[in-house]
Amino acid sequence: MKLGQLADRLESGETSARELAEASLANIRQMQPEGGPVFVQVDEGQVLADADYIDRLRKAGRAPSRFAGIPFSVKDLFDQAGVVTRVGSVVLENDAPASRDAEVVVRLKAYGFIALGRTNMTEFAYSGVGLNPHYGTPKSIWDRQCGRIPGGSTAGGGVSVADGTVPLAIGTDTGGSCRVPAAYNSIVGYKSSFGRVPMAGVYPLAVSFDTVGPLARSVSCCAQADAIMAGDWDGRILPRDVSSLRLGIPTSLVLDDLDDEVARVFEKTVSLLSRAGAKIIDVEFPELAALPEINASGGIGSVEAFALHGQRIADQGERFDQRVKVRILSGEKILAHQMVTLEKQRRAMIVRMNELMRGFDGFIMPTCPMIPPAIAELDDDAAYGHNNFRSLRNTFVANFLDRCAISLPVNESGKAPVGLMIMAPLMQDQSLFATSRAVENCIRT
Repeated sequence: MKLGQLADRLESGETSARELAEASLANIRQMQPEGGPVFVQVDEGQVLADADYIDRLRKAGRAPSRFAGIPFSVKDLFDQAGVVTRVGSVVLENDAPASRDAEVVVRLKAYGFIALGRTNMTEFAYSGVGLNPHYGTPKSIWDRQCGRIPGGSTAGGGVSVADGTVPLAIGTDTGGSCRVPAAYNSIVGYKSSFGRVPMAGVYPLAVSFDTVGPLARSVSCCAQADAIMAGDWDGRILPRDVSSLRLGIPTSLVLDDLDDEVARVFEKTVSLLSRAGAKIIDVEFPELAALPEINASGGIGSVEAFALHGQRIADQGERFDQRVKVRILSGEKILAHQMVTLEKQRRAMIVRMNELMRGFDGFIMPTCPMIPPAIAELDDDAAYGHNNFRSLRNTFVANFLDRCAISLPVNESGKAPVGLMIMAPLMQDQSLFATSRAVENCIRT
């Protein structure tokens, strides 16, 4: 169910926090055999104690919000008091436990949300495919018999929502890590504007791009979670009719080399929006085609990742996911003058994108140019690198160009997962939620 539906049931007494917690815990036990674990740490006793406490508060008329008692999952890079923040790695397993919760966890708990457990992720959040050689890789919700990649790095978070264990997951998005798992699991994933949501207590990857975002079943669910975590609005989306929207489609890069199914579904979605009255306009932005070359050496993110992990690799390099290590080490080779050039190129492209987006409610494109491949297909390092690049190619546009962005599921039920990404200018999050819900209502009608 969605957050609002669960809140209604809790307020009416149709269910209780205890019942929701027990159902979620039962689902974790049931789903674990499906592949690598979705959750890497769950304290059942604490979860049930928290649920019982919320039920007592509600019975006394003191529930902190209508959402009190709803469980959410926590990506393994958010601090939780008394828990070691492992970040999907074994390198940090002997670190001291966190002394307090990450600020976004504090804010969700203040509304009565219950932290169910910590979800699996790519080591140090540095991959878009979601593989983890230390703890195993959870499978995408689609085609479980084949076993397809879940998307990363918020791999377990995406699956935890898609398989019905929780209605809300919190993750991070540095290059697409909320939107790619959303696309590969047919749910909604949101990348907030850089700097809006506090990063206190969140393990970093690349400080120029890191953002916090929710994954859930609807635009409204993501909006409510975003509002609580950011603390700068009330989560109530202003109504928009799809016929009032003006949407742009960049013609460079983001439509290249699409899987046939992605191309078909995207074309069908654009046609549906157009028939409903939305104005769809192709936008020439040839500079986008240079983005893969700009980041071929690892880019700004790899430099920042190496600054964080370089010494640790020197000391414990054999304990790293070797594919992640290679990506981090690429940052060592980028010289200072090259970094200055990268920053200059980025600023120029941001200015140009700002100009192009004037008068538009958003730019749309496929979230990922591909459907999730089988996990087994990524055994080869070259295949891993190719699929990782393709998974992140379109989503990283929003991070590099300093946009907020969302991924909506647009595939037919039971078909291969395909996401539609909508991108808006920095700090236009509330407007983007209004645009996205109008699109969602049109698609799901």
